Amino acid sequence: MEGLPFLPGNTFVDPTHTKHHLSHTLGYRNGYCTVNRAEVGIGGKPIQFNQLDQADLDHLANFNPTLTYGQARQAPPEDFIPGHVAWDKKVLKFNAYFKQTVHESPDEYFRVRPVDIYYYLEDDSIAVVEPRVENCGMPQGKLIKRQRLPKNDRGDNWHWKDINNGLNVTFYGKVFRVINCDKFTSDFLESEGLIINPPESLPGDPYIERRKAAAALRTYTTPSAFDKAKQFLELDRKVLRFFCVWDDRSNMFGEMRPFVIHYYLVDDTLEIRECHQANDGRDPFPVLIGRHKVPKDRYNVPSGFPAVVLELSDNEIKNYFTPKDFMVGQTVTMYGRRFLIYDVDNFTKAFYYHNFGITDFPKVDTDGNGKALPKMEIPPYNNFGSLEDSLQSCLSLIPQPPKKDFIKMLENDHKVLRFEGVMDSVRPEDAGRRFIISYRLADDMLTIYEPPVRNSGIIGGKFLERTKVAKPGSKPDSPDYYGPQDFYIGAVIEIFNHRFVITGADEFVLSYMEEHANQFPPATINSLRERLGQTTVTKEMTKGGPMKVRRTQGDLEQLVRQVRAQLKKIAITDKSRVDGMFLRYDRDRTGYISVDNMRDLCRQLQLPVDDDVILALVQQCTLDQEGRIGLEDFRRFVESS
Repeated sequence: MEGLPFLPGNTFVDPTHTKHHLSHTLGYRNGYCTVNRAEVGIGGKPIQFNQLDQADLDHLANFNPTLTYGQARQAPPEDFIPGHVAWDKKVLKFNAYFKQTVHESPDEYFRVRPVDIYYYLEDDSIAVVEPRVENCGMPQGKLIKRQRLPKNDRGDNWHWKDINNGLNVTFYGKVFRVINCDKFTSDFLESEGLIINPPESLPGDPYIERRKAAAALRTYTTPSAFDKAKQFLELDRKVLRFFCVWDDRSNMFGEMRPFVIHYYLVDDTLEIRECHQANDGRDPFPVLIGRHKVPKDRYNVPSGFPAVVLELSDNEIKNYFTPKDFMVGQTVTMYGRRFLIYDVDNFTKAFYYHNFGITDFPKVDTDGNGKALPKMEIPPYNNFGSLEDSLQSCLSLIPQPPKKDFIKMLENDHKVLRFEGVMDSVRPEDAGRRFIISYRLADDMLTIYEPPVRNSGIIGGKFLERTKVAKPGSKPDSPDYYGPQDFYIGAVIEIFNHRFVITGADEFVLSYMEEHANQFPPATINSLRERLGQTTVTKEMTKGGPMKVRRTQGDLEQLVRQVRAQLKKIAITDKSRVDGMFLRYDRDRTGYISVDNMRDLCRQLQLPVDDDVILALVQQCTLDQEGRIGLEDFRRFVESS
């Protein structure tokens, strides 16, 4: 700010300046007023000028060189030349270019358009002219007429000091890259003290280069007599077959696997097929490499090739596998796999003899190089699940359900043999525990149920889920399961380290054994006949036939109380259900149901349906003269249970 002339608009105020006092210049010495020269300015700022005393100032004020040296000779005045005359027809020329984006064109993305920038020193005006090119298809010539071009928003214009090689200049929003200038321009800028940047080259236009290549002279090569059509007619259905092995022993768990290479002469494609063996443990995929032209070096492609969106073509890969690359005893690497060719078929031998003159085809022995496949060993049974299910997980990767005998399941559907057993244990708390053992003839599975006993300290219910039970001491590989012939009166059945003594059975077991007497020992049938003949009470079951059991004192009263308790729960939760149960059997709407209807109602509710239990329940209801139960009596009986 110090060098600016003291004119309006060139003075600025420092906002950080806080001292504004002025040093005094008037004083008194010996009673006389004196004037002191100010040594500092306003606010204590130093004054930048020579500190002369008053005598020197007076001498300089009175100094007149003309009195000493005489009158000086006046220099002749120079001729005045106006600026528009001095710089007339003096123009600076710069070479530049700009890139124009081309939209919606599959052949080009941008154009490089060279221009000439003319700077007129006469009035600092600029003109931009594009040289005309014949048949270019674009309007060319003067892009910007001669005028002063604004540089920024403050009103400044472009000056020759702002233009140099290697700089970008913006005229009306379009960016021009200056690359060179002529000799007059460079001499002028250097005379004015500017350093000229080194020139740059004009980038190539892809569209122009393609047009030049299309317009250039072409050279032609005479095609060979063996063209694609002749190759198709003569070599169709002719395939070379090479027997090879994939040597993968260098990797962990690697081995030598046999393959066959098929080379199709009709189009120079090949495929590799795997030779599967029985139980080799591999998925049945015969083709390892599909039929196509296999390159020798798949990754020898330009780094700028867009492999994400385009596939390789003959423009990127030139070298493909040919019959010359396959010889017996050689190792061929395709897609990172090493294939050792050890033999060929007779047609391949004849092809190599007629085309290459090869007659020696020594077979390579690869039997000793392979690694023997381990044999599958079935592990011992771990007692989890059934043996058949566990065995399926060893036979296949995805376990399949074991096959079932559907004929046997259809013939014996809903046929269950029921036996009564007592646990044989040394512990006193297990003495006298009674169980019902059910044997399903459809799938040879056992189910054990323990009837609940009040105040026994043992929770009754299902003791063993439906499962097959093997006999103790049987081998896990070939287990011997319990069959119906093993259940007779007095037989000891050991099920998962629990011993049960068979004490009874139902009448359906005896009738089934008598119908199939050839499948059961006579002693088993006779033991059931003797046992069932001693029972006096008959119990009807839902599945199977009648079963005679001994009932102790107090069992009947306990069963009746449990049945009434269940009916009372139904009445408390849903009273409308009570009427629905009654009206289901009162189809004639007489207002009464019989004793048989009461038995069916208990069966639908999964309650005991023994004859003695039903009779005891009916006796607690009010009956009419015909022995029927009325609706009001049924409601009162259920709600007061």
